[in-house]
Amino acid sequence: MVDRNLLREFDVSDADLEAALGLSLADAEAAEEALIAEYNLRDAGYDVNAVLEGTIVRVEGEEVLIDIGYKSEGIVPLDEWSDTDEPPVAGQRISVLLEEIEDEFGLILLSKRKADRIREWEKIISTHKEGDIVKGEVLKKIKGGLLVNIGVNVFLPASQVDIRRPQDIDSYRGKVIECLILKIDEARRNIVVSRRRLIEVQREQMKKALLSELVEGQIRKGVVKNIADFGAFVDLGGIDGLLHITDMSWGRISHPTEMVRIDQEVEVMILHVDRD
Repeated sequence: MVDRNLLREFDVSDADLEAALGLSLADAEAAEEALIAEYNLRDAGYDVNAVLEGTIVRVEGEEVLIDIGYKSEGIVPLDEWSDTDEPPVAGQRISVLLEEIEDEFGLILLSKRKADRIREWEKIISTHKEGDIVKGEVLKKIKGGLLVNIGVNVFLPASQVDIRRPQDIDSYRGKVIECLILKIDEARRNIVVSRRRLIEVQREQMKKALLSELVEGQIRKGVVKNIADFGAFVDLGGIDGLLHITDMSWGRISHPTEMVRIDQEVEVMILHVDRD
């Protein structure tokens, strides 16, 4: 019950009171309708964050209206279609994610982009497991490593980019690389990959094959991978061999850098092979 005397004391007019009460009632009714609509969706088997199949009804300006089999049509922003996607047209079937019901108008808010990501994730999970080799493009440098797209975005830690950590991992941006899947977290939809581990596995296989071929006195080509005061380490194709400073030249040199540089291809003779 409203105390009219108290309202007059605070200078509240009858018109203001009716307007306030009317607005509160309208807000309550709108909230109730939205809640009922949400329960109706759930009763119909639709859950928020579920991926649904729908049909494009029409395109209106910057919005695409989708029929998901409910009494109200859902809306997807037109900008969720990328330049490489087929333009939306009426009658086209599409996967969408049910995000929420807009309180004021009771419209269903959908997302094509999020549904695409979930479908891509499900595809990757169904066809790959930990230990598998995958190929993808390095998209950008992020905190702690690189973001690589293999169909979904995966994380390549900086420590797993190469056997020897590069000075600037951003130089890999735009390159297509192969990696080994280290970990799949299905609950968080995260995948961690390693290029370093893949290289190590490949080098181990090459090492076994190379050891069966190497003999003392053999001439081989290799690439200088590291330089120390006492010599240079040469990658022979899976095995690093030591080229001692005393074997670099007939003359005396003060430091190996006088004769070789990193990534230089050199021709060497095999003096000794330690197979243990």
